[in-house]
Amino acid sequence: MSYVFIKIILSVSESISIYETAAVDRLRAELKFEPRRLRALRTAYFKKFLGMESALAELPAEVRDEFARRVEFHSLTVAETHDSQRDGATKLVLRTAAGYSIEAVLMRTGTGRVSLCVSSQVGCAAACGFCATGQMGIAKSLSTAEILDQIVLAGERMHFEGRPVRNIVFMGMGEPFHNEQAVYEAVAALVSPELFHYPPGRILISTVGIPDAMVRCARRFPQVNLALSLHSVRQDVREQLIPLAAIYSLEELRAAVAKANQIQKNSVMIEYLMLAGVNDSADDANDLAAWMTGLDVHVNLIPYNPIDSAPQWRTTEQPQRDAFAAILRTAGFTTTIRYSLGADIAAACGQLVQRENRQVARQQTTQATSVG
Repeated sequence: MSYVFIKIILSVSESISIYETAAVDRLRAELKFEPRRLRALRTAYFKKFLGMESALAELPAEVRDEFARRVEFHSLTVAETHDSQRDGATKLVLRTAAGYSIEAVLMRTGTGRVSLCVSSQVGCAAACGFCATGQMGIAKSLSTAEILDQIVLAGERMHFEGRPVRNIVFMGMGEPFHNEQAVYEAVAALVSPELFHYPPGRILISTVGIPDAMVRCARRFPQVNLALSLHSVRQDVREQLIPLAAIYSLEELRAAVAKANQIQKNSVMIEYLMLAGVNDSADDANDLAAWMTGLDVHVNLIPYNPIDSAPQWRTTEQPQRDAFAAILRTAGFTTTIRYSLGADIAAACGQLVQRENRQVARQQTTQATSVG
């Protein structure tokens, strides 16, 4: 068998991801069916979330099986679903081909709007002490397909409920800017008219604070919303909560927010986790207001969801959260207090899959060592 023939066999047997538009376009040309049929498939799959079978039905019958054989529609499988008995949250536990588990959370609000919180990594190298994902002890980036497949699987679930996913927030497992290229490719697919065609203003990327990446993101996607997990404007406290803060100072972060304000029309969201006795005093509120002066920001105060690995932290009680918010509003800043959904299903990202992913990581390390 010739080398050329072997290469042809290998190239045919390799799957093409449905998200690889150029490769799928080449396959359409090879299979010789009309471009409008591929457009119909993409509309059914990416915009209407009708599922793989309904999308394939848009293709000519004579090429349907070959297209399905050559194209990978899902890079994730649904391992578990957990529906809150208290509110409108649903946690999807999704498994990668390597055996790792990630979480995506659907949040149905009282207004009828649905938001989806997606993950960009398994674990997180930021290692924030208050976050279950950061305490997982591993950090592996997801592929573009694995990020986008969360949106497709959640969209298919919501299709059966008769309402769409309105907002997509990169607030799940992982630091999005530690997986910058894949996140950018995912956002580009989301806003592409050819694929998902989401309004960019309904997408939000949250970071613990990587200044250069914040500015790069604002330049590349000026209509996509940015959020900064700030949590304190005292450097020592911020470093206690977010180890990465030792690398990027508050001055650098403020300069990045100011630069993003120059590029974007949207306000930057300042996320502030309320921890009793740590960052919730009147002085903390006044210091935060001073730090934000001159910036176009919207403050989102977040009640803390306790995790087993951080018993030292306690959430700020409602009266003190309200008083903190009042100081910020008096200073002229739009301020909201987030209502946490899914408390009964451990919707704080990473809680459910922490132990399982550690086991997978150990197994893979053992296998790699034995092979070596």
